[in-house]
Amino acid sequence: MSSKQTGRVRAKSNDKASGGKSSNGKSSNGKATRDRPSKDKAPNVSAAAGPTSNGKAKAARSKADDLPTANGAAARAYIPSEPPPVRNLFGTDGIRGLANVEPMTPELALRLGRAIAWVARGSARGTSPHVVIGKDTRLSGYMLETALASGICAMGGTVLLSGPIPTPAVANLTHSMRADAGVVISASHNPFQDNGIKLFGPDGFKLPDPQEAAIEALLADTKLDRYQCTGAKVGRAERIADASGRYIVYAKNTFPKELTLKGLRVVVDAAHGAAYRVAPAVFAELGAHVYAIGCKPDGRNINKECGALHPEHVAKEVVKRKAHIGIALDGDADRLIVVDETGAIVDGDTLMALCATRLLEQKRLPKRTLVATVMSNMGLELAVTAAGGLLRRTPVGDRYVVEEMRQHGCTFGGEQSGHLVFFEHTTTGDGVVAALQVLAIMVREERPLSELARVMERVPQVLESVKLPVRKPLEDMPQLAREISKAERSLGKRGRVLVRWSGTEAKLRLMVEGPDADQLTAMVASMTEAAKIDARVN
Repeated sequence: MSSKQTGRVRAKSNDKASGGKSSNGKSSNGKATRDRPSKDKAPNVSAAAGPTSNGKAKAARSKADDLPTANGAAARAYIPSEPPPVRNLFGTDGIRGLANVEPMTPELALRLGRAIAWVARGSARGTSPHVVIGKDTRLSGYMLETALASGICAMGGTVLLSGPIPTPAVANLTHSMRADAGVVISASHNPFQDNGIKLFGPDGFKLPDPQEAAIEALLADTKLDRYQCTGAKVGRAERIADASGRYIVYAKNTFPKELTLKGLRVVVDAAHGAAYRVAPAVFAELGAHVYAIGCKPDGRNINKECGALHPEHVAKEVVKRKAHIGIALDGDADRLIVVDETGAIVDGDTLMALCATRLLEQKRLPKRTLVATVMSNMGLELAVTAAGGLLRRTPVGDRYVVEEMRQHGCTFGGEQSGHLVFFEHTTTGDGVVAALQVLAIMVREERPLSELARVMERVPQVLESVKLPVRKPLEDMPQLAREISKAERSLGKRGRVLVRWSGTEAKLRLMVEGPDADQLTAMVASMTEAAKIDARVN
């Protein structure tokens, strides 16, 4: 189910991509700690049956005139056929907010732990539900981890603690250890004061919106309070032996066995986050000479002037060390920004173009289709189409990319921000695994990244995030609407405008594409001022 993408895309409706068949995500070599029957009753927490067509996304609305593409067809933005479930806590990437302030409090985390254990009991078929909990390096992670674990144990569940580890590692452990659910405590790229909670099903995929809505509804249900475990029925928490080592082995196994990184100099910036131990180890064990920065977390420095949010630091180090590549991860290492040997930044769109064209050449891209979001540059679509492929677009959010991939049998997709998902290896975005796929192309073709990055020519695009005091519906912002219409008339079919609220922060996202960068900058400036005026009007 899809509609044509348009010159204007306003994100105010709660759209999302629907799901279908689940993909066979690769698991790590970690030995399962217990067995679970292969045929489960449909548990609320499981995503194994695939996402449904409901959901909340800050998504795209269509307009009559279509945006032309390289093959004359219009790009696609997903529009749901059913109203989305009501969710107040869960955003596009779980629950997120200022730590120790509603909703991100230990009290909420404890009750959420109880709710997770309640629904996970259906997957466990009468046995103690097993839940993996991982986190990044934020100071508040200790507080929330303890509260979540307490809630799960209070409902008779068994908690498997991994400690600081990337988000994709938790997804992988949840599946490989046959756990009934996985929980990640992280606010991704946000500063250390924030934190978040996101949930995974037993198959290693993020829970779709309707299941998150069901868990949110359960938080207010009194049946949680009526169920009390006592005596020997109270659960327990245990530490996963060498969780980091399991992820390192898994990640290394996604790199072609006939290749090596020997002779390559690699700069890795882990943003003082979840990958501070595992990322340097993965590349070093494959033979690279690794220069590690952003690998000294203190609980307060995650994402601070480092990592994927500040790739200029890894770029400087690449030039200094005469490295072949720089890899900048975010706080939970589910996305990356790459720097070539000259210090130039290579974003997610270019990486997708590079990987997709190679997969097309190797006939390893099912349906010859790449999945990306409405934020991806028009140049990506031109590059993929020129190589004989197709591009499907979704609302913003890697979860919607994944759900679209599952529904349509695709195996590769991602976001401009650097979330890249390879279903051959992963069930969610993985910055380390994505970097290994790029390195494999560099090694196999014996070409520098600066040369490989020419696979895509970017169409001028201007992005701006505007923090406003009030989060108004877009239809209640007439000044902004006037500037959007003015920009659309000026661009015609040569460009497009995208305006949406962030799914994780109180920020308005503005994106304009077209042939003239100076004109785009002026348009965004006008829209920014209009939005500020609208925000001041009651």
